[in-house]
Amino acid sequence: MEPMHQIRIATACFVNDRNELLVVRKRNTTRWMLPGGKLDGDESAVEAVRRELKEELQLDVPAAALTPLGRFEEMAANEPDTRVRAEVFVAQVPEGQVPRPAAEIAEMQWLPMQPPAPPGVAPLLAGHILPALRRRHGEAG
Repeated sequence: MEPMHQIRIATACFVNDRNELLVVRKRNTTRWMLPGGKLDGDESAVEAVRRELKEELQLDVPAAALTPLGRFEEMAANEPDTRVRAEVFVAQVPEGQVPRPAAEIAEMQWLPMQPPAPPGVAPLLAGHILPALRRRHGEAG
């Protein structure tokens, strides 16, 4: 049996004043996930998430505005036989900027954070990140 493939990603959680989380769906996929992506070469997680946010949502988020939420691991939503290791940050949409889908992002939406997670949410987000965000925001679940 071959060892399972593993990828490292960095993602960002944006929560609005209605306690909704910004999620994206990439082209030719069905799962909703956080904006972000794979680390390139020797790139740090902060560098990767900043680059991905510029590419995917046209947001220029300063490194100092990224607060670590944690590191999580789960089966990848869109790649078979692959585990994803995610370094997850919390941030605010920068003043005067509006997230706009770009690059491989087909669509975005604001998702209510209260449980249960709706169908179509990637396992990493539903099983690990949403519960951690709810704890951070003082909610059950």
